[in-house]
Amino acid sequence: MTTAHLKRYLLTGLLVWLPLAITIWVLLWLVGLLDGIFVALLSGVQAILPDPLAHLLEQLKHIPGLGVVLVFSGLLLTGSLVSNVAGRWWLAQWDRLFTHIPVFRTIYNSVKKVSDTLFSSNGNAFRTALLVQYPRAGAWTIAFQTGTPGGEVASHLAGDYISVYVPTTPNPTSGFFLLLPRSEVIELKMSVDEALTYVISMGSVAPSAGAAPVVR
Repeated sequence: MTTAHLKRYLLTGLLVWLPLAITIWVLLWLVGLLDGIFVALLSGVQAILPDPLAHLLEQLKHIPGLGVVLVFSGLLLTGSLVSNVAGRWWLAQWDRLFTHIPVFRTIYNSVKKVSDTLFSSNGNAFRTALLVQYPRAGAWTIAFQTGTPGGEVASHLAGDYISVYVPTTPNPTSGFFLLLPRSEVIELKMSVDEALTYVISMGSVAPSAGAAPVVR
């Protein structure tokens, strides 16, 4: 076996196992994070409970993955409760309480607006992949439409503008926020998942060929 063959086999094996290894690592990190939060909550509750219950909670701390199960169950239960009229009323009281706490309300309101925009089923954030010229004319990159300008910002912009997020590669969680004329972006037919894969792979994993892009 030559050195060239050995190198090729090693790289091929790496490409087979690397995605699986990274996926498992991310899942283990997420499980550890949720378990850590769960253990911290149990530790706080233990201090105010009688010894028998405190002993029971101590045993629960050592069950691996229990935090994930409880968090998942809690999210499902919360979602089902706030999906009816009574639940929405309690949610409104919850929001009213937190929006009247100094300092806390600033962070809470900001995070809530972002999460409502990104995860709402009625929102349009990150539902459209775009091709934009950045960082200069003639240089193109993948971006995502996050909405349209509003408020004071919109009053200073003449014409039809859209809000755009340009992710960095290979880490798409950081990037740049731009306001661009709609006429200067190209709306792509590829899905958001395909566009993210294209960005993360630094262009080495091209999306499947689809319909021609639409210039808006």
